[in-house]
Amino acid sequence: MIFTVDIGTTRVKAALFDAEGGCTGLAAVELGESDSNTYHEVDARLWLGALSDIASRLLSGISRSSLRAIVVSGNGPTILPIDARGEPLAPAITWLDRRAQKEAKEASAALNYPLDAAFNLPKILWLQRHFPELYASSCFFVSCPEFVIGHLSGEWATCLPNEGYTRIIWDRAALESLSLDTDKFPSFVGIGEIVGRVHARAAEVFGLPQGLPVVMGGPDFIASLLGTATVRPGRTCDKGGTSEGINLCSEKDIGDAGALLVMPHIVKPYFNISGVISTSGGALSWFKSHVLPAEDFDTIYRRVAATKPGAGGLVFLPYLAGERSPHWDPDARAVFLGLGLHHDLGAMARAVLEGTAFAMREVLDVMETAGARVEDMRATGMPSLSPVWNQIKADITGKRVLVADFPEPELAGCLAIGRFALGEEADLAAASEKVFVPAHIFEPRQETAAVYDELFAIYLEGYRRLASLFPAISKVQVGADGVARPVD
Repeated sequence: MIFTVDIGTTRVKAALFDAEGGCTGLAAVELGESDSNTYHEVDARLWLGALSDIASRLLSGISRSSLRAIVVSGNGPTILPIDARGEPLAPAITWLDRRAQKEAKEASAALNYPLDAAFNLPKILWLQRHFPELYASSCFFVSCPEFVIGHLSGEWATCLPNEGYTRIIWDRAALESLSLDTDKFPSFVGIGEIVGRVHARAAEVFGLPQGLPVVMGGPDFIASLLGTATVRPGRTCDKGGTSEGINLCSEKDIGDAGALLVMPHIVKPYFNISGVISTSGGALSWFKSHVLPAEDFDTIYRRVAATKPGAGGLVFLPYLAGERSPHWDPDARAVFLGLGLHHDLGAMARAVLEGTAFAMREVLDVMETAGARVEDMRATGMPSLSPVWNQIKADITGKRVLVADFPEPELAGCLAIGRFALGEEADLAAASEKVFVPAHIFEPRQETAAVYDELFAIYLEGYRRLASLFPAISKVQVGADGVARPVD
């Protein structure tokens, strides 16, 4: 059996798979969300506690000797400093955190290539600048899955999916150019490498057999690519959750598209073209919490299904936390365009879902305008459990939406990685094809095309016209007393 673990932003999940790839156990632990309006941080020890909890539940009643490997993937770019014993010296700065805007600009200028504030090096530079004693006392900087793997195996490593990823991680030349201590950055290992084996202390803490191979699963988005078999050109992984990650496998390098990130794919010789929408599932969660707190999501979906496509001409810009692809505008804010007396809560809920799909269409349009080819989308995450949301995505983007039989693509991807690590598959692509089984296919409906084309044009124009106002809004802050005041 292969024990797979994925550490998400708000929950840790794990599954056991038998030799045929059947899931014999699935469990999750909720971590909660950061309560800070400024920073997005997490206590990394929560990951270890969650793993211990999950392992005790999943492994109860099974023979530990049947386990052949544990594979760990996790969210990122998330970074934290640790001491020589592997203990966190500060909370992990998550991938959502964008405090290092100034450091990102400075590093981009120094290295002569763009670095986003979400990436590792700007965050570490921010720590060095603002907490020099913490930086100096750090033994290593590690990511989310690397931290857990280190505690399991006692070996500290940096996951490098392939050489092209050094831009968003680091390399020696970049560290030296930025005057960072190279000995604080562990050596590289690849996806599917056995980093080490479960040591005696970890076996006691987590209830795992000592000597069990510990496999690098790497960033969760790569596990999702493998878990959805997004390993052939034209296939797109739609990784839904709080945010929405759109990752296209392409045979063509579209170069610096500005709005998109183009990296080598985990499967050579292809490229991974990605765009990230800041709030998708997060937009619906916000609407539920603040507008319909007494209703569950299924009830809200029924409201949406009872409302005609187009939401009565209501358009929602889903920029509740700024927007990344394709605008990279931290000042952008959410807007209901066209709200009138005839609109009800069903129309507003549907507009929220349609707004997230318009954002997806915009990303896909940028990809195709740049010369890439998009054939389908493989939807994952909690949003993919909603048939009405999947149909909205298909209708608005004009692409088929495939939903897997197994609902957790990161864990399916970890299964593929584990099989490759154990020598059961010749390569990751072959392993990936065997773990993705579509259960539902949503075809775009021609009868909705005209209304969605019209509203999409309004969606694009809405952002264009409002973009110059968003910075002024961002300068108004709400105090603890609930009063809005301009920032000096």
